[in-house]
Amino acid sequence: MQQAPFSLTSPRVQRILYPALVALVLLGSWQALVTGFKLPPYLVPSPLLMFQTLVTDWQSLGGSLLVTLKITLLSFALATLIGVLISFLFVQSRKIETALFPYAVLLQVTPIVAVAPLIIIWVKDPTASLVLCAALVALFPIISNTTLGLRSIDPDLQSYFVMNRASRLQTLWRLRIPSALPYFFGGLRISSGLALIGAVVAEFVAGTGGAATGLAYQILMAGYQLNIPRMFAALLLISLAGVGLFALMAWLTKLALGSWHASELARD
Repeated sequence: MQQAPFSLTSPRVQRILYPALVALVLLGSWQALVTGFKLPPYLVPSPLLMFQTLVTDWQSLGGSLLVTLKITLLSFALATLIGVLISFLFVQSRKIETALFPYAVLLQVTPIVAVAPLIIIWVKDPTASLVLCAALVALFPIISNTTLGLRSIDPDLQSYFVMNRASRLQTLWRLRIPSALPYFFGGLRISSGLALIGAVVAEFVAGTGGAATGLAYQILMAGYQLNIPRMFAALLLISLAGVGLFALMAWLTKLALGSWHASELARD
């Protein structure tokens, strides 16, 4: 029996309804605790005050959101391009991967707050330096997942390609890339969030003011001015941006894999 598209028992509706109910409970509890204990706004603002601040300060917060999203998307695109190219290089030879993969791990374990000041000094353009810092944070999941996917191919299919004397390019295009797509999109979901984190951290380290400032600068200024409702409003925008990026990557995954891969065809 086919379910109605907006039925409460529909998995699609439940994926939206259940998190929304949890959010309402958490926000209601937060509002009740702040009101009940009469907590001052400079300590913990209520959700209502936070949303009011978001509306009244939208002109500055909205502009900062666009700046942060610009850096995030540019760094995410750069990390994806470089990560895929490096993965293609790794899959050509085990010796190349063995020689270079430790340096990819080195990028992952090096704190961005330690190298960001150097990058900001070396790269004179502020936007380019922030994009580079955020891209370094988002790069490793693309390399790791895509390389794993390119190597996770069916041995029988690989033997079939060898038997038919397929070239490296044909094997890469027709066998390795389709096999790697689920891993690649899994890396995108992780990397998109890391790109946002890297952008915010880089903005914190840069600490630049002016008209084109990101949400991190708004948080810093709100903290200096003890404008905690505005700080919470900026944090809310960062969180919503992260959720939006993850939802976009999930939609792209569904679009690319929904008609053939088991991970997207499975039903509850």
